[in-house]
Amino acid sequence: MLEPAIALPIAGETIFDSYRRLRGRGSVVPIELPGNVPAWLAVGHRAVGEILAGDGTDFSKDARNCPALNDGTIAPDWPLRALTDSDHMLNRDGEEHRRLRRTIGQAFTPARTAALEPRIRQIATELVDDFPTDGGQIDLTTAFTTPLPVQVICELFGVDRGEQRQIRRWVAILVSHTSTGAEMRTALTDMRTYLAELLIRKRRAPGDDLTTALLTADPGRELSDEEMVDMLWLVLSAGHETTVHLLGNAVVTLCAHPAELARARREDRWGDVIEEMLRYRSPACVMFNRYALRDVTIDGVDIPAGAIVGWYAGVGRDPERYPDAEVFDIDHDHRDQLAFGRGPHFCLGAPLARLEGRIALATLFEAYPRLTLACHPELIPYSPQIITCGPLSLPVYLDPAG
Repeated sequence: MLEPAIALPIAGETIFDSYRRLRGRGSVVPIELPGNVPAWLAVGHRAVGEILAGDGTDFSKDARNCPALNDGTIAPDWPLRALTDSDHMLNRDGEEHRRLRRTIGQAFTPARTAALEPRIRQIATELVDDFPTDGGQIDLTTAFTTPLPVQVICELFGVDRGEQRQIRRWVAILVSHTSTGAEMRTALTDMRTYLAELLIRKRRAPGDDLTTALLTADPGRELSDEEMVDMLWLVLSAGHETTVHLLGNAVVTLCAHPAELARARREDRWGDVIEEMLRYRSPACVMFNRYALRDVTIDGVDIPAGAIVGWYAGVGRDPERYPDAEVFDIDHDHRDQLAFGRGPHFCLGAPLARLEGRIALATLFEAYPRLTLACHPELIPYSPQIITCGPLSLPVYLDPAG
């Protein structure tokens, strides 16, 4: 008999803790999304791989293929509709998805990402240089782990410095299940209005930024202004939200594993640190907007046509894939990494997130090798949403021995 669905989020615990509870019930489990919306969640590595392999055949990203979102079963004011109903690249299938991805791919190239390295190093260094000189206590989320990814992605797309905090505020509302439907709709509308104005500015005065490059990659105006705006809000949001939490989670984890931190510093293993963090505590959690196109079986579990299906990006803790999954070890085998997905919807910003992570952690811990948490790890507050997860505040002593 199928066990009752678990409603997410579970009061009093982070999604990381909830994962352990869910994983104990199997590799694919019934859940309830906020608002009592039923769904299925893959929490096993093999099951997630099967779902990602079924994109476009077994599963759709287009909400029109979810009857409950269209027949009144799910209320029109369901807050998460701001994510499911948006007409951006991640919510398209097949050729429509490829058409949009090709355009952003021509602008957001590996070469452009690699060329950002000096500027990312400069931003990281400037932030660290602004730390208090007495080596005392600071909150890293406000001083480092949030402003760095926000500044990098905003500069990349030509967002002026004075407008960057507003971008962060809008995104924080859009990814939080605690936001009301009205709050999410307002945030999305305001952000889209701003981005439409940004496109107008860049058409009038092109710059050395990705927004200009995106316009240049579409000289025939094959993409509508609405599609351009949707693409911008998607990449600006996804381009910093998970990296903010990747850095925060990494600091907490490294402080709890001083031997691994010392090895990373001694051997310059920051790339391996990032890969292990993606496995051990992925900042991306419940990815839920897929819809079964037919009755389908995933890792032995039958899922009905039309069902909302999600996957947990932290499946690196699946003990069937990693026998010592609970051990943080930068020597782990990181092949078959699923934190960024797989297939046609593989995260476009993965190279940038990895680059930022390596530079940020190296800069921080080279400047403050004795940095330590200023409270017990269990007292650190975490973001309540189920889509991404990381510290809301991160009090640390920069140099407790100083």
